Amino acid sequence: MNFTIVVVVLLIGLLLLTLEIVALPGGIAGICGGGLIVFGVWESFLILGSKGGTIVLLSCVALCIVLLAIFMKTKTWKRFSLNEESDSVVNQVDEVSLSVGARGATIARLAPTGKALFDGKQVEVHAVNKYIDPDKQIEVVAVEGYRIDVKEVSDNRFESPE
Repeated sequence: MNFTIVVVVLLIGLLLLTLEIVALPGGIAGICGGGLIVFGVWESFLILGSKGGTIVLLSCVALCIVLLAIFMKTKTWKRFSLNEESDSVVNQVDEVSLSVGARGATIARLAPTGKALFDGKQVEVHAVNKYIDPDKQIEVVAVEGYRIDVKEVSDNRFESPE
């Protein structure tokens, strides 16, 4: 095999390995890059002998470190990272003090989960066995931790038969 091809294989392997560490999650690019580097170093030992192969191996390690340093210093990886903060919160059941039987109104369609209004506070609720349209009266059927199960007030399926 020609040494020029080995150099190209090594450079592609280094690029894939660096991209795996900096930008591409999943492992496939890293495995392919690592495999190409191992193959290129192996071939360089066959073509150049032990002294030349050792030089190629050490050069690959140094070049990988330099590429990582360049990517990290120039903040290239920041273009690929998520820069937004999540401002969502978990239901604060204590604030609203909901209990079974509490009544409120849907703000958005419950399909089956959505927002409802209880005592002027927005709460995420879960409709039991049904979709509920916006601006419908609802009643709390169960509160389990942070999950609040509701039914439409006009829905009589959950009342016990007398």
